[in-house]
Amino acid sequence: MPRKYFRKYLPSHDAVRQHRFIRLFGPILHHHNLWHLNRRSVAGGVAVGAFTGLIPGPVQMISAAILAVVFRVNLPVAVATTWYTNPFTAFPLYYLAYRIGKLVTGKGAHSLPHLSFDWRSGNLLDYGPAFLQWLGSLGEPFLVGTLILASLLSVFGYFLVRLLWRMYVVAYWYRRRRRRLAPKA
Repeated sequence: MPRKYFRKYLPSHDAVRQHRFIRLFGPILHHHNLWHLNRRSVAGGVAVGAFTGLIPGPVQMISAAILAVVFRVNLPVAVATTWYTNPFTAFPLYYLAYRIGKLVTGKGAHSLPHLSFDWRSGNLLDYGPAFLQWLGSLGEPFLVGTLILASLLSVFGYFLVRLLWRMYVVAYWYRRRRRRLAPKA
């Protein structure tokens, strides 16, 4: 089962509970679903991470952690799932969100606004604020599209994890049954 594989690499519940940073939050972070690997908790963590992964800016992981605590789903899975948005995937995902929002709202320009950033300047620290300003210029179609795309990715991720988990368990049962029924040599 997936739990047996990951259990080798994950700390025990008591070790997590005794960690100095987690102790600061008291009983809020002590719910068993926040740390254990089970079908519901992992699928919920993927759903939360997929939804919060489209939040522009550096608050994706914090938002995922807060929602994981609120919904009592696997916190590390929720935070790690937000990593699907990165410098390589952010622009295509946000472009897709803009196109979805433009389709739904009927608003938006024929072409995207120009991202005003000079790569030759050598100052990559200016890229973040320029990118956020560009996202803000996309307006209502971008906001609506981002919410729709985040919701779709969240639902898809949730049911995909549930399906894959179920397929793995059924295959495990089938292999176990074949081993039991196999003639002993």
